[in-house]
Amino acid sequence: MMLLRGLRPLLLLLLAGVALATGTHAWAAEPLRIGSKRFTESYILAEILAQTARAGDPAAAVELKQGLGNTAIVHAALKAGSIDVYAEYLGTIEREILGHATTGAPLAQLQAELRPLGLAIDVPLGFNNGYALAMRSARARALGLTAVSQLKGQPALRLGLSNEFLGRADGWPGLSRRYALPQTPTGLDHGLAYRALADDQIDVTDVYTTDAQIAALDLTVLADDAGFFPRYDAVLLYRVDLPRRHPRAWAALQTLRGRIDEAAMIAMNAQAEIQRQPFDAIARAFLAKPRSQAGGALAAASASASTPASASSPRLEPGVGRSTSGLWARIAGPDLGRLTAQHLTLVLGAVGLAALVGVPLAVALHPWPRWREALLAACALLQTVPSLAMLALLIWAMDRIGPVPALVALTLYALLPVLRNCTVGLSEVPQGLTTAGRALGLTRGQVLRSIQLPLALPVMLAGLRTATSLSVGTATMAAFIGAGGYGERIVTGLALNDQALLLAGALPAAALALVLEAAFGVMGWWLARRRRG
Repeated sequence: MMLLRGLRPLLLLLLAGVALATGTHAWAAEPLRIGSKRFTESYILAEILAQTARAGDPAAAVELKQGLGNTAIVHAALKAGSIDVYAEYLGTIEREILGHATTGAPLAQLQAELRPLGLAIDVPLGFNNGYALAMRSARARALGLTAVSQLKGQPALRLGLSNEFLGRADGWPGLSRRYALPQTPTGLDHGLAYRALADDQIDVTDVYTTDAQIAALDLTVLADDAGFFPRYDAVLLYRVDLPRRHPRAWAALQTLRGRIDEAAMIAMNAQAEIQRQPFDAIARAFLAKPRSQAGGALAAASASASTPASASSPRLEPGVGRSTSGLWARIAGPDLGRLTAQHLTLVLGAVGLAALVGVPLAVALHPWPRWREALLAACALLQTVPSLAMLALLIWAMDRIGPVPALVALTLYALLPVLRNCTVGLSEVPQGLTTAGRALGLTRGQVLRSIQLPLALPVMLAGLRTATSLSVGTATMAAFIGAGGYGERIVTGLALNDQALLLAGALPAAALALVLEAAFGVMGWWLARRRRG
């Protein structure tokens, strides 16, 4: 009974987390879900889609799932119905989603191939955002480089390419074959590549042709003289039932047809990456302008925002030189409460499920050492799987994104400390005490409840404590599949190369870990005091 009384507050808190994590979305009406990839332009376009849909149908619930990851993850989310629409590029649809060896297929053919997948494309937004290779202009001039084909004669150049570009058929694999390039590139996040260029850590990286940093960092875009890269005209990729389920919102989205030209897109990217304006504010300002004025006004803004720094007007690098008060303002931003609730729900839900599964398993297998060790070995093996790989596998297995696969992944990672500490705690109970209990006529269940579990409780509690601390950090990865939490800020900070935003996500996570650690400390003190009493 002492065990039940001691664990009751913790179990109630953990079960509440489980209920919140698994039931939050069950009560809401079917919303319109808009997704984005994990780079600046995709964030902005998703905001434009969301605000346009809300304006067209104020009664509709619109959910925005930002920064879901690369094409494979966002496409999987779309097919599974976890999102309904996102901005994609024709070249990516042909090469990565449909697996074409070449590009330029008629739109009717693409529609016919997408329909069996339950998908369709429509609403060309009006701009092309292609892949290219770029390097610092000073370095390019010194080496006399203007085209990709000239890289063949520069094997010592350091190429730092985004991880997605390294794996895409229309990225490095095809490009290196077409040009017979001898370099061996390293992979890094797209947003961090610009800082690596600026710090002279790499010589060449892949860019999107609408990136604002091309002008801001005075980069030279190397000519694709062999014509390898296809066009990447921006369109909406959506589920075929979207127009039927949300007819008014879909009609509003149709008004975006041809509305965003390349100058406007570059300008909006500059406002996000250089001026540090919020994505929603950028989208709101763009939509407030008449169609005839949007491109010109934003192009002017882009020119002023992305002009390389001069001696008379020094430009701060992203995330550098920000004041402490500015950092704290970003930490205490309006989304702090929502992100804290999401992060805490994931952590408590995962630890609660791990306890509900792990403790009974440890108790049941305690008399059988071989089975117990096999289970611990399997849980230890799970710890070696990288969190992003685990999330990707669960998306594939569960055919969905969001809190549920994230909760399952966190639970699997939390199982090992729960199981191990429960096993150790039970093993440390003196055999003489259990033998004495049985000699007094107690059943095995009574010995377990009255002797073994109460004595093992401090060690078991330490396992829950370790699992909770680990889950706080691992839960930041859940933002990569739209599960929310402090990882949202970290993912966005990576995309923007914004160190202040990275800290605004990392510091609250660290603070939450300290708070939960203190809570376990108080609980351990209280249990020890009750045992002495």
